[in-house]
Amino acid sequence: MFKKLEELESRYNEITDKLSQGNIISNQQEFQKLAIERAELEEVVIKLNQYRNLEEELKGAKDILQTGDEELRNMAKDETEQLEKNISKVKDELKRLLIPKDPRDKKNVIIEIRAGAGGEEAALFASQLYRMYSKYAEKHSLKMEIISINSTGLGGMKEAIFSISGVKVFSLLKFESGVHRVQRVPATEASGRIHTSTVTVAVMPEMDEVEIQIDPKDIRIDIFHAGGHGGQNVNKLETAIRITHFPTGIVVSCQDERSQLQNKLRAMQILRVRLQEKYEQDQHDKMSMEKKKQLGSGDRSEKIRTYNFPQNRVTDHRIGYTAYNLLEVMDGDMDELIDALQIAEQEQKLKQLGKGGEE
Repeated sequence: MFKKLEELESRYNEITDKLSQGNIISNQQEFQKLAIERAELEEVVIKLNQYRNLEEELKGAKDILQTGDEELRNMAKDETEQLEKNISKVKDELKRLLIPKDPRDKKNVIIEIRAGAGGEEAALFASQLYRMYSKYAEKHSLKMEIISINSTGLGGMKEAIFSISGVKVFSLLKFESGVHRVQRVPATEASGRIHTSTVTVAVMPEMDEVEIQIDPKDIRIDIFHAGGHGGQNVNKLETAIRITHFPTGIVVSCQDERSQLQNKLRAMQILRVRLQEKYEQDQHDKMSMEKKKQLGSGDRSEKIRTYNFPQNRVTDHRIGYTAYNLLEVMDGDMDELIDALQIAEQEQKLKQLGKGGEE
């Protein structure tokens, strides 16, 4: 573990040195990229130095234990016990800082809520979940924008699609994806029987906007005689351009312009457009697959969470979390639930890191 931490510290020092160099300062794009990386490493470096200082203090306290002064030894004994606790705590924090970060955690999200099994009762609960996320966003000063809402005549929602943007939104709301089950007595139920309905929620990170860059090594440019009308210039000069993009197999031809250079510029422009279209389609397909994986069939048995109104209970089945504050949760007070899910995710990742190589 400490070998990895020292490598990160070395990288932090390297970046700090680079940020003072004139060629980096004059290159704003590179400067900002390095500054962001340095900021992400800073917490590790500060915590590592804190650990070292505590180790030094512990060494000093243990040295005092070897002296002949009984009063000093008693003081050093108490200090040693406290320092060992602090060191253990900081060591655990360092382990957590080594957990691989999900690059999507910083992204904004698009959330889709759909009524599942349960008819109008499911639609009513979909509306309540929409309100729950709205309240949560409001409490945390997150920006929420409606994309589309398909309401029912009785105050429910068949579907709601909206975006939430702010700081690390995906890291907060990614655990909401899946089937949400509600158990309660509908207002229309005369006999007082508890009904079970479901709503599906999909939380997807927003797609990146990219500037298409074409590596010259990835393309082949062929020059040939233009066909069709155009007089002697067309017949005698090779002005037509064909560009083949190897990674995607996209082929673009252009012979409409009068010069070879004009045809090349035009063909490159068309290639960029087609690559952008392909990128957006790939992103769309990826999002569709992610949503399908998150939602399953919407059957009651696939639940990730149950909202039991008669008992004022909310249960997240993935981590065995249960709390009796359902009404507060439905009013947007989701912090305790989200914290529990984040801690469970961290614990799982720590297990995956393994126990070896700690020193």
